[in-house]
Amino acid sequence: MSTSTNTLAIEKKMVPGNEVQQVELLAGVEDLYGGIIIDMEKTMDSEAFVPLLRASLSQWKQRGKRAVWIKLPIELANLVEPAVKEGFKYHHAEPDYVMLVNWISKSTNSLPKNASHRIGISAFVMNDKRQVLVVQEKSGKFKGTGVWKFPTGVVDEGEDISMAAIREVKEETGIDTEFVEILAFRQSHKSFFTKSDLLFVCMLRPRSFDIQKQDTEIEAAQWMPVEEYAEQPFMKKHDSFSSVAKVCLTKSEKEYAGFSPIPRTTASGKTSYLYFNTKDLTQL
Repeated sequence: MSTSTNTLAIEKKMVPGNEVQQVELLAGVEDLYGGIIIDMEKTMDSEAFVPLLRASLSQWKQRGKRAVWIKLPIELANLVEPAVKEGFKYHHAEPDYVMLVNWISKSTNSLPKNASHRIGISAFVMNDKRQVLVVQEKSGKFKGTGVWKFPTGVVDEGEDISMAAIREVKEETGIDTEFVEILAFRQSHKSFFTKSDLLFVCMLRPRSFDIQKQDTEIEAAQWMPVEEYAEQPFMKKHDSFSSVAKVCLTKSEKEYAGFSPIPRTTASGKTSYLYFNTKDLTQL
């Protein structure tokens, strides 16, 4: 039996002589996979933390737990080193915390790896004059090259791909858009430090046309004839860019079916989007 506070839990166990001994442990929540999650919130020095951690690990091993996760806010960075010395490793970090984990089971380690991909969008926006919205960037590998490219950006945590595309176009060019569909996507590896990259080429319909470029990141922005965009030497030289240009040209000239977002409800009651070809499959 145990009772808990934000940081500590008091667990009672039987010792020889039928006596009950109280054991002070770190408070943790059991996850669905036989592990313990500790969310450290209150300030604690390492001298107090280490004995509690050792006692907790001992108890959890006896109870057959498989892994222990410790979430340390940046204010408790002093506990990272002592936790590492007790067998914990880095799993992932965010601006305000680091997550450590220790596989304490004798079975094969089956912990999930940290997120392996970064998700990005490239926005194909074409008006009724067959002009596409393009930008030149002030930084990055395209700086000073004279290359006109589609607005691009990274999908934020908890953001849908469709909303990210709309947001990025608005931020970079001031153009309001309506999301239409995903035309293609590209996967590459070791693109962002050691992480892989997924880039979704998205088609959007413009709802405004007066460009107001973002001064901090964008050098220039304009509406350019789609054929002129595709004929740029850089586009023709590099397969990945020429292929995207061909997909967009095909979409503008023929019947090319992409993937449209359809809202669906998950088993947990959340709304998510299923992207599929609604032209050939109108009902699910």
